[in-house]
Amino acid sequence: MCGIAGEFRFDGQSADVSAIERMNARLARRGPDAAGVWSDGPLAFGHRRLAIIDLSDRSRQPMVDESRGLALVFNGTIYNYPELRAVLQGRGHAFFSDGDTEVILRAYAEWGESCVERLHGAFAFAIWDRRANTLFLARDRLGIKPLYFSRDERCLRFASNTQALLAAGGVDTAIDPVALHYQFTLHAVVPAPHTILRGIRKVEQGTIQRIDAAGVTQTRRYWSLRAQRPPLPPTEHQWTEQIHAALRAAVKKRLEIADVKVGVLLSGGLDSSLLVALLAEQGVSDLMTFSIGFEDQPEEIGNEFEYSDAVARYFGTRHHKYRIANDQVLQRLPEAVDCMAEPMASQDVVAFYLLSEQVSHTVKVVQSGQGADEVFGGYFWHQGMHAAGGEAPLERFRSRYFDRDHDEFEAMVEPRFRGGDASSALLAERLAAPFADEFIDQVLRAEATLLVTDDPVKRVDNMTMAWGLEARVPFLDHHLVELAATMPPALKLASGGKHVLKHIARGLLPDAVIDRPKGYFPMPALKYVRGAFLDFMRGILDSRACRERGVFDRAYVERLLKEPEKHRTRIEGSKLWHLALFEYWLQRNVDSH
Repeated sequence: MCGIAGEFRFDGQSADVSAIERMNARLARRGPDAAGVWSDGPLAFGHRRLAIIDLSDRSRQPMVDESRGLALVFNGTIYNYPELRAVLQGRGHAFFSDGDTEVILRAYAEWGESCVERLHGAFAFAIWDRRANTLFLARDRLGIKPLYFSRDERCLRFASNTQALLAAGGVDTAIDPVALHYQFTLHAVVPAPHTILRGIRKVEQGTIQRIDAAGVTQTRRYWSLRAQRPPLPPTEHQWTEQIHAALRAAVKKRLEIADVKVGVLLSGGLDSSLLVALLAEQGVSDLMTFSIGFEDQPEEIGNEFEYSDAVARYFGTRHHKYRIANDQVLQRLPEAVDCMAEPMASQDVVAFYLLSEQVSHTVKVVQSGQGADEVFGGYFWHQGMHAAGGEAPLERFRSRYFDRDHDEFEAMVEPRFRGGDASSALLAERLAAPFADEFIDQVLRAEATLLVTDDPVKRVDNMTMAWGLEARVPFLDHHLVELAATMPPALKLASGGKHVLKHIARGLLPDAVIDRPKGYFPMPALKYVRGAFLDFMRGILDSRACRERGVFDRAYVERLLKEPEKHRTRIEGSKLWHLALFEYWLQRNVDSH
């Protein structure tokens, strides 16, 4: 895992190496082990390295093949690189390194842009093809690795976060009204290609772009997800065996493809506990696990140590747990916001930031359970949507998922940001897309291919990489996701959700962990807003910067400030925190540029 950056000029000028150096500086936390800058006429690349595979200098980037006129910068991990390397060697390619980076370079030389279809992993990369005078950009199927870009008539720049692009300069920082609608309707999810800033876009997951010397861009989607039953559907037992095998393989790959120690973020829930069980099942010894907890509120306990401790004892892991006081959360919150590539309102963002800081002192790679709920129907809203069989698909989804209906959004913002119901239009299009057999198939496909990329995947990437820590997400292995999408919804929604995972876990995990109520990463202070946290949010929303920005209707803001705990989203988020976080992110990341 790393940070990448680049510039491609369309105006006949040489690339601005100083801009690359500014971008690299803002990517340093993603790659603390090494830095590199390389240029070739209109093209320049920057790279910050987090050394995970082939720790030697042979795998440093930018990686250049002068004989073929190719250069590469890459962020991510290719889990099938040993197999691809063997195939490429059989086709006459010679290798000078032992890592996955060079495999991408050779794969592109052999197969061109179709090389992405052979890659199994999480990746964002750019290849300069000097002979064709083109830049090639690619992002993995589920968007696990980020890839942002800005462009004008003179050049295109890309980077692993928005802060790097802002540091390079020349970015239009006006707010994108469509993205604003997504931001406050879809739990701070802003689907690609949009970001909240008009001048920054992101490469869509599962797509590639080829840009020529005149700036003409060709975009192609190389992966899509079908949610249809196979011609000869397996029995429930066979489904369970197939999912178990695919998950076991995903966990194994994410353990073996590393030249450093791999740990597990253990929340105490089913998903992370199952990862521990599968690693133990494969004979992993000296497994390290990590948990975090916060102060309780009267309405909610601030940790799940009861369960994570039990799992750690059961498997004899080398367990680390950290308890964070509320005053420390408030003190460290600005740091976490500075590391958000986009505004992220989920209450567990700060938790991941603080946990990652502690974990990074011990390991450089962890496995994490994100994605299991979206792929296997684990959330309470899936049950509600399934039960509402008489409603139209969009309303069935919207009334149980959207943070705000369109009328409330229009009341929240100033008139210049009012317009069409962008979120409903997008979800209606995604739900109605072909190749999904049932409504729940449509929902889970939309979550896996549209929503999960920003929440939770983006926040996990941002908060772990802020500390040079690579988080691997086996439940979002694309082979597993493809298999799960073909499984009947009943095998997901039974048992209160994630039925097939619970069946796999039975006998591997203590029953108390499997049968416990569904939990969420507890961060009570950002859910039940009062005291110092309320004062903090009031200060942000009453600030001169917020008032002059003129995004929010003041009457709406005052209503939330008056009764903050009364105004909650359908999935139990604080509407006040959503507004405060959004404004605070702009103040910390945009106003200074």
